[in-house]
Order: sequence, then structure tokens, then C-alpha cells
Amino acid sequence: MPEELIRRNREWAGKVHDDAPEYFEELSKLQQPDYFWIGCADARVPANVITGLQPGEVFVHRNVANVVHSSDLNLLSALDFAINGLGIRKVIVCGHYGCGGVNAACEHGHGHGLVEHWIEPIRALARAHQKDLGDLSSEAARDKLVELNVRASVNRIADTPIVQEAWENGESVAVHGMVYSLREGYLYLLENSSRTA
Repeated sequence: MPEELIRRNREWAGKVHDDAPEYFEELSKLQQPDYFWIGCADARVPANVITGLQPGEVFVHRNVANVVHSSDLNLLSALDFAINGLGIRKVIVCGHYGCGGVNAACEHGHGHGLVEHWIEPIRALARAHQKDLGDLSSEAARDKLVELNVRASVNRIADTPIVQEAWENGESVAVHGMVYSLREGYLYLLENSSRTA
């Protein structure tokens, strides 16, 4: 299996070398992305592909259902490096409709192993918005929960000491919530989901 990946890599790199001989040399010199992307680990939602950005133009952190836990040192380290190390001022939290993590959070039975702890904030959102969501087996309710999860994650990012300190120092860091539609291939900016200083 690894050999297949290496073969595909060589084909891809060879094509890139043929089309733009200086591409890799330029890419290796400096990492200066404009965006820090917090997205779902779903293989169908690669940040640079769905945004039309090149490698090096977006700094990415992914996890199951793009959940932001205030104790996730991996995410917080990436956020700190993005803002304080790379000087990124645009943070995007992006969910997607049809998210397996959100679907698992909507199921009445548990049994998903360790991921149960990870998706608990989504279950808490579902309980808090039960009246508005209605039947969580419906696609519309799950899509709404995807959006609620993105908004909650935007707020958690904005409330981190990292972002708060940047704002206190006059940095124009903006945190935005977006949702990707697998069926359409389109990104949507969620209304009332942006936080700025």
C-alpha cells in the first residue's frame, strides 16, 4: 500500500515539475499562509482543494467534526503558532453537511468508543437546542446541528486566551464560521458567525 502512495506522489510531482519547474523550490522557501483552517478530518473535505488554494496558502488543523475543546492542546498549539508564529489574522472554522461526527452525536445509542467523549459538546448543543432542532433523525435537523457546532467552535476559539490577547494587543484577528456542502461543492459563510476585536 505505501508503494502505491509513493508511485502516485512521483506522478504528481513529475507533472508539477513539468508544468512549473520552480514550484517546489519556491514552496520550500517560506510558509506564509493567510488562513488558519479548523476543519473536519473527513477525507472528502480537504481545505486547500475546496477553497482553491495552493499548498502553503492555508495552515490546517483537522479533527472529528471540527470540534473545539478548550483543553485540546494540539489545536491550541496550532492556533498559537498560526497567530503568533505565522502572523495569520484570518481563522476559519469549517464544518460540513453530512458530517459523520455530528451524525454519531445524534444517535441515541452510544458505542463509538473514545469518540463519544470527543463529540459530547455536539450532544450538549443538541440537548440545548432540542426545541428548535426537533427530530434529530431528519437531515434538516442534522444540518442545523452542523451549523450550531461551527458557531460554538467559533465562539470557543474567540474566547481562547490566544485570540483574546491578540485583540488586546490591537491585532485584527477575525474568526469566521463556514459550512461546506458535499452535494454542491460550495462553501457558505454562516450568518452571525464571525467574531472580531
